Amino acid sequence: MVREPAVAGKFYSANPEVLRSDLSSYLSPTPERVFALGCIAPHAGYMYSGRVAGAVFSSIEIPSRCIILCPNHTGRGHALAVMTEGAWRTPLGEVAIDAELAARVLKSCPALADDSAAHRFEHAIEVELPFLQALSPGLQIVPIAVGTSSLQLLEDLGRALAEVVRSSPCEVLMIASSDMNHYEDDDTTRIKDHKAIKPILALDPRGLYETVINESISMCGFGPAVAMLTATKLLGATSAELMQYATSAETSGDKEMCVGYAGIRIR
Repeated sequence: MVREPAVAGKFYSANPEVLRSDLSSYLSPTPERVFALGCIAPHAGYMYSGRVAGAVFSSIEIPSRCIILCPNHTGRGHALAVMTEGAWRTPLGEVAIDAELAARVLKSCPALADDSAAHRFEHAIEVELPFLQALSPGLQIVPIAVGTSSLQLLEDLGRALAEVVRSSPCEVLMIASSDMNHYEDDDTTRIKDHKAIKPILALDPRGLYETVINESISMCGFGPAVAMLTATKLLGATSAELMQYATSAETSGDKEMCVGYAGIRIR
């Protein structure tokens, strides 16, 4: 099946020419790209988070295979849902699912289900794809929607991903699609976000989980981030870098109700 775009014309332009121009304005023309095991990138409308997403993706060598984990905003489908075949369409063309890699991920994590329903209207992977298409023609993906906050399941998923990536014959980048704190004033959002960013930079997935829960931080993709951090640590990650941070107030001017965005790469 082909997963049709759900938010083209809303979160980003549905016009391919305009979209390419927008991406060019967010991506660095002279990047110093490095190999990365994983990253965290935001998934809001490009006018709000495109600059942050562009900063982190510009800093990474985007390989031909990416595993993209996102939160399940819609509540549809299985709590841990992967698509194992087909393609995702954006205004820039289709991105194929790597069926072999997806099948190995599914086999390695018993809690995962092959479920396209969880992905049909979920925007958080879709918004990342045009950036990845611009940087890695021929890209193939494994999309995973995370609708659970169980630490055990998130760690199990992370361990499974590490096993699959370790045995993969090609490089694989793991992307956690996440915005940061939601709908509080700008000062509170920045304080809460940097509390969450601290354990990420320390490569501490459990610390991130506990901080988000204990500090009531509405980081929508903390589950994907916990799983990705668990996997990258097992794969030997030694550093994490905050490439850029912003809040929606910088675009909207509304400092009373804003959302935070962080672009972080893991090496």
